Amino acid sequence: MKKFRGKRRYFRNLQKEQQLSDHPLDFSPDSWFDFWHVHLDFDGRGNGHLKMRKAHVQALFHLMDELNTALQTWGQPYQLWIELSRLDAGLDAVFIHTNNPNDDNFPFTDSTLTEPTERLPNYLQTIEGLEQYQIWLSERITYDPFDDEPEEITDHILVIERRGNRYPL
Repeated sequence: MKKFRGKRRYFRNLQKEQQLSDHPLDFSPDSWFDFWHVHLDFDGRGNGHLKMRKAHVQALFHLMDELNTALQTWGQPYQLWIELSRLDAGLDAVFIHTNNPNDDNFPFTDSTLTEPTERLPNYLQTIEGLEQYQIWLSERITYDPFDDEPEEITDHILVIERRGNRYPL
């Protein structure tokens, strides 16, 4: 495995990215979000290192808390959740969804969500106040488009939202 250089700078930048001020979002009365999301570990650095995965997951939770505070003062109905992929840390993201002019799909509901039956991953066990969140499991099947013979890939996504949401998934 190639040595990871510039860790201090990388984690300093991650500290900035977990702040709401780093994301130019419009919370004016006529704004909306159509599955807006951000991947803090877009390159998937957390795939090979548990410490990196923990840092990114904690940053996602921090950003979600800041977004929740901003959305509550915004006053419009919204859905806010985190998705964590078991296969690829680069797919981990925080999502916002509201009424929008693109489609009549608010509130979004996912009937495939189930309670996780297995133990939660170690990188999730370190989150303080985890009992404040509802954790669901979603199974997604995709195909590798670059494969000569497309191979079916099953990923287990942990979907996390605050308990007591007005518009649960």
